[in-house]
Amino acid sequence: MNDILIWALLFIAVSILIAAVLVLRVIKIYVQQSLSPTYFASAEEREQHRLALEKLEAEKPEKKSIWTWMLGLKPLSEEKDLIMEHEFDGIAELDNPTPAWFMILFYGTIIFAIGYMVNYHVIGWGQSQEQEYVAELQQAEDNRIALLQKPGGGGANKINESNVEASKDEAVLQAGAALFKNVCTPCHGEHAEGTVGPNLTDDHWLHGGTVKNIFKTIKYGVPDKGMIAWEKSMNAKQISDITSYIMSLKGSNPAGAKAPQGEKE
Repeated sequence: MNDILIWALLFIAVSILIAAVLVLRVIKIYVQQSLSPTYFASAEEREQHRLALEKLEAEKPEKKSIWTWMLGLKPLSEEKDLIMEHEFDGIAELDNPTPAWFMILFYGTIIFAIGYMVNYHVIGWGQSQEQEYVAELQQAEDNRIALLQKPGGGGANKINESNVEASKDEAVLQAGAALFKNVCTPCHGEHAEGTVGPNLTDDHWLHGGTVKNIFKTIKYGVPDKGMIAWEKSMNAKQISDITSYIMSLKGSNPAGAKAPQGEKE
């Protein structure tokens, strides 16, 4: 019973407090209205005020964003100012200017074209396609010469078809065999037995079977037979090594050798 009584008294106290707050608020509002009463507009006055706000909003200039400026877009409120004088069949035309992005692109291409012409055809700082092609060919030739002169050293690159001699040195033959495997096997076979090209192990030769003839054939090639000139990709020492290796294959009689071609030597 005591707990119920306490809760009841607490509830009554809270209710009295809330009522007191409400009464004080009412008194405050009454005093304010007595000193400065609020004016209540009629329905007609409210409608006039709304129309006035809409008119001000319509007349307010629209802010253009960067995107709108770039695309050259015009708000609908400005259409009446863009209509041109002439019309046909009730269809009018708007005087819309070219978008800014298009003009920037257009003038940019003109500036680029002028710069390109000055750079490539007036000042000559840049190279045309023909000049680049000639320069690349010259660079390739310089690189080839440097590559051919690099291996060997000493008098290795002084070897030619007039002074070349066959060698039986094991190191020379191994070097020649490695080169032969890389560049000669597609046409002459892995063991020089002949495939597209002739057999290099017999006594018959189309362009001579001496060491000087073989060196010359490798160096200058046989264009009408499809053999390229290896002097463009190998130095004289490398051609000499291959020549010595081919000379060492004479009489090896590999399996599946191609029939003899040319004259016997």
